[in-house]
Amino acid sequence: MTLEDTHGQEPMPETSDRMQSAGKALHELLVSSQRRGCLTAGVYESAKLMNVDPDTVAFCLLAADEEDEGDIALQIHFTLIQAFCCENDIDIVRVSDIQKLASIVGASEEAGEPRDLHCILITNPNEDAWKDPALEKLNLFCEESRNVNDWVPNITLPE
Repeated sequence: MTLEDTHGQEPMPETSDRMQSAGKALHELLVSSQRRGCLTAGVYESAKLMNVDPDTVAFCLLAADEEDEGDIALQIHFTLIQAFCCENDIDIVRVSDIQKLASIVGASEEAGEPRDLHCILITNPNEDAWKDPALEKLNLFCEESRNVNDWVPNITLPE
């Protein structure tokens, strides 16, 4: 019996149920972290935060619609953010519907400026201060995904 043989025998929850559960948990996490002021939106803002204080980052979300797939600069930013997250043991997921994301966290800043939702970081300034059940579910989802070599899993947000 090889590692591949035993690896394939690991029980995985039903894929659609697992995805729905992850999508619901992500929705809950975004709402609760925005309410707590623990949400940073924007590629530039996220990179700045990760450079200044990477230990506060608890979770990373990358979002891109189909038209963004051809944006080379954005894809380079995504690659660098993914590498940083992997290096610092930060769980990371992708979402392919920015419109749904905007309906959850808001499409514009308080000043009326459009919000860059391509990268969202969930921060946790004090590890003991905030134990969100949705974050724990997403951490488990990411761990299970890594076990089957899906390093940056795609999540579908609920309707």
